Amino acid sequence: MMIKPNRKVDGFIKKAKKWNEEYERLRSILLSFEELEEEIKWMHPCYTLEGKNIVLMHGFKEYCALLFHKGALMKDPQGILIQQTENVQSARQIRFTSAKEIIEMKSVLTSYIQEAIEIEKAGLQVELKKTEEYSVPDELQQKFDDMPELKTAFENLTPGRQRAYILFISKAKQSKTRESRVEKYVQHILDGKGMNDE
Repeated sequence: MMIKPNRKVDGFIKKAKKWNEEYERLRSILLSFEELEEEIKWMHPCYTLEGKNIVLMHGFKEYCALLFHKGALMKDPQGILIQQTENVQSARQIRFTSAKEIIEMKSVLTSYIQEAIEIEKAGLQVELKKTEEYSVPDELQQKFDDMPELKTAFENLTPGRQRAYILFISKAKQSKTRESRVEKYVQHILDGKGMNDE
């Protein structure tokens, strides 16, 4: 018994400019898990268990991938799970560059998907790093010291917005660039806005 295919996913695969055959192969493996539901989320095929995200199928220029939402909790005996960037805390990817790879890895993929389902059923959660565990860049701290009202405004932002600012400012290699990034967003922070808020 296979899960009911979602017509929107048919459309996604048809419209994809690349990876069509790879998506078809991955999809046929995913559809064999009758407890999962096939949906479109974030404009990509997503496979859920009772409304909880298990695995997402997506493509990039160099590869297509399965993204496991709680991949950080998986055992990964094959050593194939990839952390997209150092700031991704929970999700992990398995990347593919050909349909042949997917065919050869079918049994491995099946066991990884099964493990992801079991993790969700067990109600396991990834321990996310708290915002206060990120170190505030010196340039931002200096500004807080000069403008206590900025520190207060920053502390009133949501943890996600605080993290976005800390990571964005920290990424600049030179102190001068970090300073200009701080300056650029002072008013935004005082207005209680995140980096991308209008």
